[in-house]
Amino acid sequence: MQLHDVWFVLIAVLWTGYFFLEGFDFGIGVLTKLLARDRTEKRVLINTIGPVWDGNEVWLLTAGGATFAAFPEWYATLFSGFYLPLLLILVCLIVRGVAFEYRHKRSGERWQTNWEHAIFWASLIPAFLWGVAFANIVRGVKIDQHMEYVGSLFDLLNVYALLGGLVTLTLFTFHGAVFASLKTVGDIRDRSRALATRLGAVAAVLALAFLIWTQVSRGDGRSLIAMAVAVAALVAAIGCNLAGREGWSFALSGITIAAAVAMLFLTLFPNVMPSSLNEAWSLTVTNASSTPYTLKIMTWCAGVAAPLVMLYQGWTYWVFRKRIGTQHIADAH
Repeated sequence: MQLHDVWFVLIAVLWTGYFFLEGFDFGIGVLTKLLARDRTEKRVLINTIGPVWDGNEVWLLTAGGATFAAFPEWYATLFSGFYLPLLLILVCLIVRGVAFEYRHKRSGERWQTNWEHAIFWASLIPAFLWGVAFANIVRGVKIDQHMEYVGSLFDLLNVYALLGGLVTLTLFTFHGAVFASLKTVGDIRDRSRALATRLGAVAAVLALAFLIWTQVSRGDGRSLIAMAVAVAALVAAIGCNLAGREGWSFALSGITIAAAVAMLFLTLFPNVMPSSLNEAWSLTVTNASSTPYTLKIMTWCAGVAAPLVMLYQGWTYWVFRKRIGTQHIADAH
């Protein structure tokens, strides 16, 4: 296996980690409108991710940085062609982070309501747009012989990509609902588990349609195995949620996300960005990669830094592992 193949796998792992962790973050943000009945319950939901949401976003920064360093042609074409959707995602992530920090700075009704709206929309929009973006990457976009995107924004708004957006939105919201039931106590825990069942059913229908479409159009034997794992894990996650086994349900919903991301990357390889104009113009792990020396240096750095970051993040989750409920929320100032 060449180093550019290794870095393709590592980038897939980074995106898997990001969607696994940030997925329930986005889901919690959406649930502040769908599940919470009052401001106290919104505070409970937000506090479940309060200590970890910013750490989860490190995976996105690492995935983007790794793509820039390991596959500069892929990074350049992706960010020029998907400029507006990615800019909107970036703005949402900024607004979302500010909303988490500023929401409680003042007690005014209008102030807190506006920031709560911001948390909801800045969670929902990226959860949808990430699915649109990755579906377009798998489907193929208009790339010419100079490795440049020559399509328009409307070329990205096709049926397959929009279905991919709905899959990530519903799957992340289901993932967040299971996480909420795992991290809360009392009535909100029961209602999050009931909502997770309904969300899981919707996500299962949409995901099955999307994954079958992907398999038929670009899949092979390896992607078929990943698809089977994703579907089986999602069904099992719904079943464990019904049985009140929140820990197993959360782990299985995470496996669903990981297997689905693995399937998308398996259908891509050895391409990193297929061209819908001419297959010969596609970006591949070979023609889009950095020099072997650059990849070698990156591999050494990643081998040292990555385990330390993962140990620290795991320790953070361990420290803040206990459940919370409305009784743990202090009265507002």
